[in-house]
Amino acid sequence: MSRIGKQPVTLPAGVTATLGKDNVLTVKGPKGELKQAIDRDITVEVKDGEVTFARPTDQIRHRAMHGLYRSLVANLVKGVTEGFTRKLELVGVGYKASNQGNLLDLSLGYSHNILFEIPSELKVATAQEKGQNPLITLEGIDKQLIGQVAAKLRSLRKPEPYKGKGVKYVGEVIRRKAGKAAGK
Repeated sequence: MSRIGKQPVTLPAGVTATLGKDNVLTVKGPKGELKQAIDRDITVEVKDGEVTFARPTDQIRHRAMHGLYRSLVANLVKGVTEGFTRKLELVGVGYKASNQGNLLDLSLGYSHNILFEIPSELKVATAQEKGQNPLITLEGIDKQLIGQVAAKLRSLRKPEPYKGKGVKYVGEVIRRKAGKAAGK
C-alpha cells in the first residue's frame, strides 16, 4: 500500500470537496475554488470531512497514481486555505524588477528590458531595498501554476556558477566553481 496514498486528506473548517461527473474533484475554500481531474481507475470518497483514495490493483501504474492524486488534492486543500508564495531574488549589478499590476518589467543585463505577463490568478509584488537584492514575490492558490511561472522567470537568466549572478529562488544554494585563476 502507498504510504502517502493511504493517508486521508482532512478538510479544515470552511472547506468543501465535491466529486463531480467524470471524476473531477472540486475544492472550495475561503481563498477560492480549485478543480482536479482524477483518473477513472482511482476511487475517491468524500465523507466526514475527509477525502480518501483507493486503487483497484497493485499494478505499477495504479500504485504511482494512488500517491500522486492524494498529494495533488492535499495541495488543493492547502491552496484554498492558506495559499502559496514563491520568492525570487535577482543577483547581479544593475538587475531590477518592477511591476504595474500583473505586468512585470525585468532588467537582467540584456540590451533590452523583459516584459513578462503574470497570469491573472496570481498576485505579484516587487521589492527593492537599499543594500539588498531585488525580490519578486508570487502569491496564489494554485501550487502548480506558481511553480511554473517561477521556473519560467528563473529561466530568463539562470544563476551561473562563477559569480552567482542570475534569477534564483530565495534560499536556493548555487554550487560555485573556481575560475581560471585557481588553476595556476
